[in-house]
Amino acid sequence: MSASILSVTAQARRIVVKVGSSLVTNEGRGLDEVAIGEWCRQMAGLVRQGKEIIMVSSGAIAEGMKRLGWAVRPQEVHELQAAAAVGQMGLAQMYETQLRQHGLGSAQVLLTHADLADRERYLNARSTLLTLLAHGVLPVINENDTVVNDEIKFGDNDTLGALVANLVEADLLVILTDQRGLYSADPRKDPQARFIDQARAGDPELEHMAGSAGSTIGKGGMITKILAAKRASGSGASTVIAWGRERDALLRLAAGEALGTLLVAQTAKQQARKQWMADHLQLRGAVTIDDGAVAKLVSEGKSLLPIGMVAVEGEFSRGEVIAIRNPQGAEVARGLANYAAAEARLLCKKPSSEFQALLGYTSEPEMVHRDNLVISSR
Repeated sequence: MSASILSVTAQARRIVVKVGSSLVTNEGRGLDEVAIGEWCRQMAGLVRQGKEIIMVSSGAIAEGMKRLGWAVRPQEVHELQAAAAVGQMGLAQMYETQLRQHGLGSAQVLLTHADLADRERYLNARSTLLTLLAHGVLPVINENDTVVNDEIKFGDNDTLGALVANLVEADLLVILTDQRGLYSADPRKDPQARFIDQARAGDPELEHMAGSAGSTIGKGGMITKILAAKRASGSGASTVIAWGRERDALLRLAAGEALGTLLVAQTAKQQARKQWMADHLQLRGAVTIDDGAVAKLVSEGKSLLPIGMVAVEGEFSRGEVIAIRNPQGAEVARGLANYAAAEARLLCKKPSSEFQALLGYTSEPEMVHRDNLVISSR
């Protein structure tokens, strides 16, 4: 594996780590305190190196089954939700205890597909996670299985891991599993199966290679991991699929060691996000800004503050893509609005110190944060 490819893992600053039910619960025998402790020790080490880590952990339903004395995963939705409610208590307690032993605070975040499908809730979830990371708190995310139904489920936590990677614009998604990585065929059935150490995320051939069978504890299989890597690559995040019980796997990956299967994203992170905004065809509205704000956006790479806005057009909601125009009406940039149109009109030419009095609350100080802004081509 070339040095340039290895740098994908070594240079990753924001990392989403996903672990499956069979690892977390030691094949359904209850939460594996030793294994969880090892991952927490490694994640704490990565945080000390200046990296930002988010954990996506399965295991709530499996732990709930164990606590309720159920040997077979139930089929009824209300029973699955009950198991999740019981198991989530133990899962959160375990991560909180283990991370605190290594000097890290933790936060439990439960998400549904609806949270990421709705623009405003998507932006709220993103803001919450980034705020937690900025305060040195490690978010532990799971699907909110106590309230979801089939219509709003992610389906598996591999998909959730990829969507979280997209949500926070992660550099790397690490999927820890009970296999060494991806093989050309199921190694449990085919002794000639070839190990895949590196490939391109989204390569259709990978989906043909991957089997569809998951464990008896979880729902995912290798195919869900391949599809998760494909989804994560859309926002520029590469994916590593590795054995979860490999000694110091996370620390060694961060050091650039070749472990597991690396599926490399073909689009740079910022390029992917900014291209999406640049290609957005349906803009719900626009704001006009003064010459000083134009200079700060275009020449200095700053965020757009409401004090630089002079007019608001259209009706848009928080989280929608809007155009940003100069006093002559030409588009100079576009980005994701932190405030809806009605609120934006109240905030025009106003400093952030007045937001509370004008709106009754304060969200972000920016109308469009620089991370959510792309300068238009000239």
